Amino acid sequence: MIEVRGAVAADAAELVRLRAVLLGSMEGRPPAPGPWQDEAMATLRARLGGPDAMMAAYVVDAPGGAGLAACAVGTIDLRLGGPENPSGLTGYVFNVVTDEAYRRRGFSRACVTALLDWFARRGVGKVDLRASADGERLYLSLGFVPTSGPTLRLSTGRR
Repeated sequence: MIEVRGAVAADAAELVRLRAVLLGSMEGRPPAPGPWQDEAMATLRARLGGPDAMMAAYVVDAPGGAGLAACAVGTIDLRLGGPENPSGLTGYVFNVVTDEAYRRRGFSRACVTALLDWFARRGVGKVDLRASADGERLYLSLGFVPTSGPTLRLSTGRR
């Protein structure tokens, strides 16, 4: 049995450490330390917890209590409702990562499942994510389906 718990503000440093693991696996090298880490920790400390929180993270503690083994983070955004999602509440899943020493044990699946349950309890009608090639099979098995539209992004250069 995998024990998953909701993350709290005190988990911020470990969540950011795991984010660096994720970014390193995507980029082929670890990201350079910098202000991004302090900004991410401040965001997590400010937004995690509370009954009306619009951000949640679910984690699995590393065996032996040495930090976190895995996590999944999500946010809720309020958009205009439509036929497929009348409330307009839309979830976004990100930062799904398992530390290399603990992979292939179902930890990410357990964290994402707990996050999806949180979205459901909050009345979220649609959940989006961007999958890596490594994670796609997991998300498809949880009911996610590919979408048809292209993803576009504008980087404004603002920090």
